[in-house]
Order: sequence, then structure tokens, then C-alpha cells
Amino acid sequence: MSRLLKISGFVGLTVQMLWGMGNVAGHMVSVPPYWGQLVGAHAHFGVLGILAVVTGLAIDHYGTSGTRRSVAVYGFVVGQWLLPGTLVVQATLGLPQLGLLAFLWGICLVASMAVMSLEALAEPA
Repeated sequence: MSRLLKISGFVGLTVQMLWGMGNVAGHMVSVPPYWGQLVGAHAHFGVLGILAVVTGLAIDHYGTSGTRRSVAVYGFVVGQWLLPGTLVVQATLGLPQLGLLAFLWGICLVASMAVMSLEALAEPA
């Protein structure tokens, strides 16, 4: 499962890099009214991609297992992709109410990080 998280992180970083190149190319042509959301999605893809790789390595390091492992991996992967995805869909379709879903995906990420915080606390000094 941590392999899934690491792969998701590296794919996220690839998307972030391609997204950034697309942002630059798009900016040379014209700046859409939802430019801020596109830049925000680019940042989320990148930061969450890095955190996915690091979290995958931490899961292996701590030997996280069972329900904690499932919450850490699946919660993070869901949040990693759906949070920036929601920003993009919200902006491009002009549906600000979709922004509420970002809180749901944020909760998935928080749950994953809370589990890993418990794992770090449980490690012997």
C-alpha cells in the first residue's frame, strides 16, 4: 500500500510539472479569469506529491499496519488528487459551491497526517 502512495506522489509531481509548463504557455496566450485557481492547483499537486512520497517512506519506516495504514494511504491519495481537482473543476465550470468538497478532501488529508503523527509519537526515542 505504501507503494501506491509513493507512486501517487511521483505521478502527482509529474502532473505538477506538466501543469506548470501549461500554466506558463497559457499565460503567454491569455490569462483566464480563474487563473488563481489554476496556479493554486499547480501548487497543491506539487506539495501534496512531495508529501505523498514522504508519507509513503514514513509508513515503511514506522511499520504502520492495519487500519492506520489504510487511513494513511487511502486518505492521502484521495485528498491528494481530489483537492486540486476540485479547485480546477470549481473554477473552470464556475461552480463555487463545489469548493465545499475541498473541506471533505482536506479532512481525508488531515486524517492521514493525524495517523502518521500518532505513529511518530509511538516510536521509541
